[in-house]
Amino acid sequence: MSYNYDAIIIGAGHNGLVTAAFLAKAGKKVLVLERRQCLGGAAATEEFFPGFKFNTGAHDAGLLLPEIVSKLDLQKYGLEFIDSQVEACALQPDGTPLTLWRDVKKSQEEIAHFSKTDAVKFPQFCQHLEQLTKVLAGVRTSTPPPVKDLNFRDLLPWIKSGLQLKRLGKQDMMAFLKVLPMPAIQFLDEWFESDALKGAIGASGVTGSMQGPMASGTTFMMLYHAIGSSCGFRASKFVRGGMGQLSMALAKAAKQHGAEIKTGVEVKQIVVNEYQAQSVVLANGDELSAQAIISNADPRRTFFDLVGAPNLGPQFNRMVKNIRFRGTTAKMNFALSGLPKFKGVANPGSQLSGHIIICPSLEYLERAYDDAKYGTFSKQPSLDIVLPSVLDSMFAPEGQHVMSVTMQYAPYRLKSGDWDEQKEKLAEVIIKTISKYAPNFRKLILHQHLLTPLDFERDYGLTEGSIFHGQMGLDQLLLMRPVPGWGRYRTPVENLYLCGAGTHPGGGVTGAPGYNAAREVLKDLK
Repeated sequence: MSYNYDAIIIGAGHNGLVTAAFLAKAGKKVLVLERRQCLGGAAATEEFFPGFKFNTGAHDAGLLLPEIVSKLDLQKYGLEFIDSQVEACALQPDGTPLTLWRDVKKSQEEIAHFSKTDAVKFPQFCQHLEQLTKVLAGVRTSTPPPVKDLNFRDLLPWIKSGLQLKRLGKQDMMAFLKVLPMPAIQFLDEWFESDALKGAIGASGVTGSMQGPMASGTTFMMLYHAIGSSCGFRASKFVRGGMGQLSMALAKAAKQHGAEIKTGVEVKQIVVNEYQAQSVVLANGDELSAQAIISNADPRRTFFDLVGAPNLGPQFNRMVKNIRFRGTTAKMNFALSGLPKFKGVANPGSQLSGHIIICPSLEYLERAYDDAKYGTFSKQPSLDIVLPSVLDSMFAPEGQHVMSVTMQYAPYRLKSGDWDEQKEKLAEVIIKTISKYAPNFRKLILHQHLLTPLDFERDYGLTEGSIFHGQMGLDQLLLMRPVPGWGRYRTPVENLYLCGAGTHPGGGVTGAPGYNAAREVLKDLK
């Protein structure tokens, strides 16, 4: 059979673009098809209001694999990072914020205002975190081993990670194995006494998850988000011009190597014949064939909406149906006439240039989760706020600013009503919460735009609004991601692959799923 392409990639999210770039670089004929007019998926920058630009998904690219940047030479295609000297400004109800700096000594000085004991322990904690996350960093770029027919070649990358773990020494190795399943609150209680510090660091342990900090496995998520960081807080690296510039750089790299990228083109079906994926059918009726069909959509959307359950076995269908998505994240964007005056922030030019956290304690975070657990959005939510226009003037007109807010918890399924009814109420809760810490905030609002989990599903194709293409619980990781036995980017349908966040190692703007998937596809392509 003659094919139109070597590979067709469905979806131009950052992982799909990474896969396209590496396949094209290897000399393959590649086509990327994107339903939206905008590239990047959750790594996009969009102008909702004239003159104001927003990162509509992820705030930053702190987790992006360095290998992708170097091997694709993304700086040549316009990618530039901006590092704030402040990692996080954790706002407190009493008006005394806790600022965590990239400089550990400066952070110690800040922490000492809350606990002198914690200030002394903090450098050791940062060093410990760095050791643990180095092991996880190696695992990110390793394809999970097969459940059966295991050979030495499949195990080699994992042996390297195992040796790295062993080099930690017996005590640290045992500590690593101990902390992965721990609740974040338990792990941080063993280190610190300050609620403010534990809230600032531990909030990332529940990002994108329908879990509170008292749930098992939230320490793993906290470590996952800290990969590449050396200052206690999660990894953070802003992109000049917005997250969309990362996607544009990836697209330019892919095109430079010969890939085609088409936007505004929706794939309606993956054509399967005798358990082999052969082509895709577009919304306009056109059919295009390829040796490899690679989906950057989430697993449920790929298998049920594009492939169709009748083309899959009952056991596999059951496993896909049982994937836990349970989106809990809302994103609100504001165009502002000026800079908010947060209580206690003496130097806004620096203190507000990183992440601004509203999570005064892990107990506060657990109570916010309680609301979601019973089917309502949090009345006192945890907020991760950024003001990208503080560091980068391209986001807003001179003298004005943009603010993006990631909110936990907003459950996809509400006990009463629906998100179209509850949207305005959630927006008011977010505004009121920020106004408690910045009394002038409401007066500054020129425009506002809210994305609920339902909006993420309808507009961005994220099932149940799950920003990670499925929960990242311990039972949905490694060789069990997306489902047990199919953790190697291949699927039961021959020639069909997955490259999105629903595969190992999971969500966040890492590029790792796309990077790993490209390697596996190249092994199979003739």
